Amino acid sequence: MARKSVRDIPVRGRRVLIRADLNVPLDNQQSITDDRRIRMFLPTLRHVAEQGGRVTVMSHLGRPTGDPKQDQRLSLAPVAQRLGELLGRPVSFAGSSVGPSAREAVGALQDGDVLLLENLRFHAAETIIDQAKRNPDGKLTPDQDTVRQDFGQALAAHGEAYVNDAFGTCHRKHVSMYDVPQLIPAGSRTVGFLVEKELHYLGQALEAPKRPFVAILGGAKVSDKIGVIRSLAQRVDYILVGGAMAFTFWAAQGRAVGKSLCERDKLDLARALLDEAGAKLHLPSDCIAASELRTGVETQLAVGEVPAGLMGLDIGPQTREAYGQFIRAAGTVVWNGPMGAFEVKPFDEGTFDLARMIADATEAGAVTVIGGGDSAAAVEQAGLAERMTHISTGGGASLKFLEGKRFDPIEVLDEA
Repeated sequence: MARKSVRDIPVRGRRVLIRADLNVPLDNQQSITDDRRIRMFLPTLRHVAEQGGRVTVMSHLGRPTGDPKQDQRLSLAPVAQRLGELLGRPVSFAGSSVGPSAREAVGALQDGDVLLLENLRFHAAETIIDQAKRNPDGKLTPDQDTVRQDFGQALAAHGEAYVNDAFGTCHRKHVSMYDVPQLIPAGSRTVGFLVEKELHYLGQALEAPKRPFVAILGGAKVSDKIGVIRSLAQRVDYILVGGAMAFTFWAAQGRAVGKSLCERDKLDLARALLDEAGAKLHLPSDCIAASELRTGVETQLAVGEVPAGLMGLDIGPQTREAYGQFIRAAGTVVWNGPMGAFEVKPFDEGTFDLARMIADATEAGAVTVIGGGDSAAAVEQAGLAERMTHISTGGGASLKFLEGKRFDPIEVLDEA
């Protein structure tokens, strides 16, 4: 997936349209609670602005419902303000992504200016391709396709060059990701530095990893990880499983799991995955259990099985030590999914312990890739982000990449 980089095209005096992923969390006062995605986008934005490009940034935020009152809470206006603070120069804001006000704002840009458009998903056309799945033939209707094309043309008119720096949505054929770059002249369809970095490290992990290659998979559901387990089983040396998904595997082996989260309808699938992965796949040997998930609850160490009335909420000390041996010897570590309910103390210990082990492995020479989502949040909370080789901005996208899925929005860009 080697694609032309934004560093390889002239931008001075040109209208440069950048698709970023500025989908940051906001509190009830519309204050940004975690600006990591904004900060990771800065190198691309700073490069284009300092080279004299006339920059228009577009992004989505959340999942608007169509209710104007609710949707206003998902305005990108606070993001424009924060972007300007971090960039050290004003960032203008357009109250829409298309239409007269957006065209006027783009037309007023001078060399080095930066403009952020309003939330793309305020227009249903941005994600209209998702409607195709609900249509009887799996395709857009002619009217829906017209809406899609019109929105794509309106967005593409903002730019003479296109930069995809939104890895978190690279697995989705949304209009700004897939249609717009195809409407930009060939030779000016590029990736930004963040996407370039994501493709490099994830691609290196899959195609030319330093050995031993250790994959750590956590989270709630085995069903969410079927594809990635099957793909990684062909490539890695070890798969270490944690999180609630471990209890579906335990149940598939005939072990008691108490009240633990368990996909009872996926036990046959779990057995099949255990057979396919064989000795590469390692499960927890113990866990920290409790009667409910809350701070201050009495906990119990459960070895091999979870007693009735309790639920497993974190990996135990024996598992942490066993997994640590694999991590300390690793040449490459890819981690996607927490080891327990890390949002609630004391069930954060397993996840944070593994994060520290992975950080130590990085300093010992391993390539460590954190696969976005909760894993990235845990690393940030533990204050270890700077000690990892790469932290992905796209949890779902990184999973799809590790499954070996095609990324159509990347494939339509110019080849390197």
